[in-house]
Amino acid sequence: MKIALISEHASPLAVAGGVDSGGQNIYVANVARELVAMGHQVDVFTRRDRALLPVVSDMDGVRVIHVPAGPPMQLPKEQLLPVMDEFAAFLIDFFRHERDPYQVIHANFFMSGLAALRVKDALGIPLVTTFHALGRVRRIHQGAADGFPDERFAIEDELVARSDIVVAECPQDEADLVEHYRADRSRIQIVPCGFDADEFWPVDRATARDALGWRKDEFVVLQLGRLVQRKGIDNVVRGVGVLKQAFRASARLYVVGGNSDAPNELATPEIARLHGIARECGVEQQTTFVGRRGRAQLRYFYSAADVFVTTPWYEPFGITPVEAMACGTPVIGANVGGIRYSVADGVTGFLVPPRDPGALAERLDQLRRDPGLGRRMGEAGLARAHAEFTWRGVGNSLAAIYARAACLVPARTEAEQIAVPKRAVAGAVQR
Repeated sequence: MKIALISEHASPLAVAGGVDSGGQNIYVANVARELVAMGHQVDVFTRRDRALLPVVSDMDGVRVIHVPAGPPMQLPKEQLLPVMDEFAAFLIDFFRHERDPYQVIHANFFMSGLAALRVKDALGIPLVTTFHALGRVRRIHQGAADGFPDERFAIEDELVARSDIVVAECPQDEADLVEHYRADRSRIQIVPCGFDADEFWPVDRATARDALGWRKDEFVVLQLGRLVQRKGIDNVVRGVGVLKQAFRASARLYVVGGNSDAPNELATPEIARLHGIARECGVEQQTTFVGRRGRAQLRYFYSAADVFVTTPWYEPFGITPVEAMACGTPVIGANVGGIRYSVADGVTGFLVPPRDPGALAERLDQLRRDPGLGRRMGEAGLARAHAEFTWRGVGNSLAAIYARAACLVPARTEAEQIAVPKRAVAGAVQR
């Protein structure tokens, strides 16, 4: 099949770890690679955010098309909705000039979906949508901190109603679609995120710590991912503080992520806030901010830790727990969203309430006192990751969904596509 993946703000070529660069970037990159490995032709459309980017880049056989929409500079994703009409117009023109027609569009995030709906209207191409986050659910958890306009809700309503298939990333995602968007369950398919077995595998802990320059005799807690407030990293810092104060136990906390390779409070203001919390909790000397690291280095961090912790209060899926399990490391995760799905409580790690440093500290102390339990959980997590969460499995599931969607909506002929007036695009985007 010839497949168009649309990911307006999350380029598969971006370095993960920044404020707007994380799970969706990784998802799109790996899905595209897997589909190409299966023999499909895949193009990824993402917004041009730098002036010197070429129109088309190659990524392991995947064409990445940088769409000229808005100024060629990085912008917060919350500011991109006004340029989606320009994005959609480019897509329609590009699609029309391709020798071979696209057989399916897979939109990632609601703004990509908005542009994809316009393409579907103009060219009759089937549409599959993965939201990665839902506006109404985000608003419940973020409140005034949610920077997206209210128009997002109506756009998502239309996408849920008009997408040929909606991909939910976990059972909670499916439940939210039904509860908050009246989605038809028969048009929802659950496909989780995954990990790359060529990228993540267990490294001997002593070897990993040597590579990172970490001490061998410390109980190490790892937090890795985007440094934004909703990820609940402050809860992890406070949990290490409670571990010290209430359990009289010490732990070294490494925080990996940010907008620069060296930890910089100006580039990543969240570091400054977390640094202050660590000082208040009396664990400033035990907390190390590492900065952003490349994907090839991450397996050493996961493998070197005694436990990986992630306690967001809202998480549609969360790729990092799966990556940690793929490295044989037990996971303590918040009992929310996709983490509730990926982490088997009491088997591959523990689930704890979000915003509860006391509960987190209790589980940290349990693993600290019983290294054998941590090893058994790590082994179980490794087996679960390979059984349930590989990108190859994700690619196979999505390919089957694309084939089903292609049968649901017969593509228009080339003559019919050309006959659609381009002026219809702008009006459609205004709706």
